[in-house]
Amino acid sequence: MSKPSTSANREATSKFVLFPMGEKRFALPADVVTELAQPDTLQTFPHTTPLLAGVLVRRGCVVPVFDIAQILVGPNAPARKFYLIVTRRFRQVLELTAIPVSSECELTSRVMLPRQPRLPKYVIGLLDMQDEIVEVIDIRTIAAAEVA
Repeated sequence: MSKPSTSANREATSKFVLFPMGEKRFALPADVVTELAQPDTLQTFPHTTPLLAGVLVRRGCVVPVFDIAQILVGPNAPARKFYLIVTRRFRQVLELTAIPVSSECELTSRVMLPRQPRLPKYVIGLLDMQDEIVEVIDIRTIAAAEVA
């Protein structure tokens, strides 16, 4: 007797990094996440770019820090303690970007459910985590909000 094929199940399951923003969690596809960094010295400077909190120097590279908490949870976002380092496309170049998060992150494998039409455009899908529904964020779309 042969075993049933599970390749369809593996194809439908993807890896995601769950990250907290206060009481709520969000997710990014794991393939865009480079690392979770401990607190570092944020360098600030005068600028007019929305969402840009400053820059970090990580491994000899200048990494812009985009504080997307204002978009995800609003103006009363809690303090952020770590930086989730992600890769995003900026024009035609891939660059590292740091996103402040409120505590440690978690890697999970799940089937991504379709996005609901009423959700913001930066939400590309949902994860059913049994006790909560987690929005999967498209870093390119939410970063584009900085120029909107």
